[in-house]
Amino acid sequence: MSVKIGVPSKGRLMDKTFEWFAERGITMKRTGAEREYSGAVEGIEGVDLVLLSASEIPRELAAGRIHMGVTGTDLVREKLGDWPSVVEVVAEMGFGHADLIIAVPDCWVDVETLDDLDAAAAAFRADHGFRLRIATKYHRLVRDHLRAHGVADYQLVDSQGATEGTIRNLTAEAVADITSTGETLRANHLKILEGEPVLRSQATLFASRSALCEGADAEALTALRARLA
Repeated sequence: MSVKIGVPSKGRLMDKTFEWFAERGITMKRTGAEREYSGAVEGIEGVDLVLLSASEIPRELAAGRIHMGVTGTDLVREKLGDWPSVVEVVAEMGFGHADLIIAVPDCWVDVETLDDLDAAAAAFRADHGFRLRIATKYHRLVRDHLRAHGVADYQLVDSQGATEGTIRNLTAEAVADITSTGETLRANHLKILEGEPVLRSQATLFASRSALCEGADAEALTALRARLA
């Protein structure tokens, strides 16, 4: 057995994660071909690297199959109900910043805030006979946010592709999506509603509260936490 750390398997998140651990004296590297998803850890004993997609890591943490994992705050809070009882925040890592926002067509000149969206949703239902559709991958987070701000008369529709394109394709009237710069939204003639975003996300190191850890594994995890403190 060993202590397992789940890390995003490719791209900037993987590279920045490797850099973050290297600054703390722990070297991570991919081994084998890119599609093999295998890796190695040097600089600390009893720790193994598990390369996963960022969206898989919350599930693996919740199941206790990995002891720690790096993923976005947005993914953990969306995928894990009562997430603080399932995982512990070990460290916010200072990269991968993005906001979960709600955006509407920029031609909606009277819709700038959530209050405006609520009024527009009521008018939309009266005019069209069905609720205004908001396309998103983040149903839990968006629903909770809209409920907290008193927005009604909407429905969430699932989007697993290019969310910004759903309005052009006439499958939604608004979108809720993660963005770091807003450039893609602007390119699709969308504007972000004013006020605080649904969530400010960043790459975060989480620890599972259910992963088994005894004997040598417990010692390795204690040494790892001491190195990361």
